[in-house]
Amino acid sequence: MQWALILGASGDIGKQTAVDLAKAGWSLYLHYFKGKQTAVKLQKQLHERYPDQDFLLIQADLSQNSSVSQIISQLFSLNAVIFAQGTTDYGLFAEAAPQALSKMLTMQVELPLQLIQSVQDKLALSGQGRVVFVGSVYGGAGSAMEVGYSTVKGALSAFASAYSKEVASLGITVNVIAPGAVSTRMNMTFSAAERAEVAAEIPAGYFAQTSEISYWIKAFLDKQAGYLTGQTIYVTGGWLK
Repeated sequence: MQWALILGASGDIGKQTAVDLAKAGWSLYLHYFKGKQTAVKLQKQLHERYPDQDFLLIQADLSQNSSVSQIISQLFSLNAVIFAQGTTDYGLFAEAAPQALSKMLTMQVELPLQLIQSVQDKLALSGQGRVVFVGSVYGGAGSAMEVGYSTVKGALSAFASAYSKEVASLGITVNVIAPGAVSTRMNMTFSAAERAEVAAEIPAGYFAQTSEISYWIKAFLDKQAGYLTGQTIYVTGGWLK
């Protein structure tokens, strides 16, 4: 049985990814921090639909260094890791609080990289290990008012490009899926008029559904995707990249 760890499984993209992978026969570790109610509901739904698979909940605060060992202690078999957790701060970089940037770097770069160090041997056992980051088009194009967020997402692409070269011989692939505008709760903080203005700039003409992102995450995990590594794939409806 194949096992995947989904960091941020209570978020919109993480939750849809869990649904897709469960349907494809994966057993899952479902990580969450504050979204306990969502995670528990998801776990129950997946157990009911796929009783022959396992779905285990892991709660951990990825802003705390202790979370890595906390997560590792609950893993026994592992074939894939998907990093779908994340947060952003909107505002001028000159006015950004240092602790806000530090938190983003910890949650989205520092601790994920430490976690990967700890699970590399597990991922290598099958010869088909997979690491997938949910990045952002802003990691390549950059965004005013989201400089810190653009920076951490760009760092993930740089890491994937470099680390993939070290572990390719182990059968581990490392890739980034970089969405453009997606219909998630994070983007619902903007007004309808602001969202419409962005949609008008997107050649496809609309915000992606989460399933249009999770589709590619699932594709990265396929056995036949073993020759694709070190890449950042932009799924943006033609916007920006």
